[in-house]
Amino acid sequence: MDAKEKGKEVVRIEARAVQALENKIGEEFAGAVDLIASISGRVVITGMGKSGLIARKIVATLNSTGTAAIYMHPSDAVHGDLGMVRPEDVVVCISNSGDTEEVVQLLPMFKRIGVPVISILGNRTSKLGRESDFVIDADVEQEACPYDLAPTASTTAALVIGDALAIALLDKKGFTEEEFAMFHPAGSLGKRLLLKVGELMVRGKDMPTVLNTASLRETILVMTSGRLGAACVVNSSGELAGIITDGDLRRLLQKNLDFSQMTAEGVMTKNPKVVKPNVLAVAAIEMMENFNITQLVVVDESRKPVGMLHLHDLVKAGLSPKNDV
Repeated sequence: MDAKEKGKEVVRIEARAVQALENKIGEEFAGAVDLIASISGRVVITGMGKSGLIARKIVATLNSTGTAAIYMHPSDAVHGDLGMVRPEDVVVCISNSGDTEEVVQLLPMFKRIGVPVISILGNRTSKLGRESDFVIDADVEQEACPYDLAPTASTTAALVIGDALAIALLDKKGFTEEEFAMFHPAGSLGKRLLLKVGELMVRGKDMPTVLNTASLRETILVMTSGRLGAACVVNSSGELAGIITDGDLRRLLQKNLDFSQMTAEGVMTKNPKVVKPNVLAVAAIEMMENFNITQLVVVDESRKPVGMLHLHDLVKAGLSPKNDV
């Protein structure tokens, strides 16, 4: 068999193993979900070799979906790491055979601590299967390895069971998109749901601002000194009067007018689009896209400017227009 056909065969074997799991999700699985959801501690997952690698991935998935979890290496457990296990926790053991010596030797200690045990196994009648509170069946018909030695389909099945546990728990707890973002602040979803306008806006002396009575020359100098391609125009009370952008100046030049007596008020766009500091940055970028603008004035409750927001700052922060987010 050539490499291409062998690769396809492996995929078929593992796909069948995963498909068969659907009929094995039953009351034991539901009981395990209820148990994990009820505890005040963490999910301690253990497994040896390849099962240990799968355990680490399941730990990562649980943590990112709202269920606190840690990995415990079975060999390290008997040399002190067992101290991380508390009665308020739950232990999940992963073993295809169910008789992995390094894991089985921990069972008496788990009983002594008083922690419940869930096992993800390929052999329900094994030592682990007999002594666990809940057993989730992850048995596979065959490994993809032709010698039935290298864990392949069995580790894939255990990984899928772990994903099923994590998502079932997410659903049971009502874990929200916003909570997910809290655990992924550097990711695109985290930025969409957490990043606020006030965190990205230009403020203070860096915000180009002129009085409505300022000359056009003064206004242009203020705009040039900044990097936003615009200036915020305020009245004598500090309230927003309008905005002047590079585009406004270009349109003005096309009219061939006498600019010497012009003021900011005569050039500005009145009633510009504004946004509040506590608005999500992704909402601001959508507003810019909808109105085909690249700047927004950020105002407080009394409509006094507190900052300016430029499209470039949003893109630099990793945000994109709504069609690309």
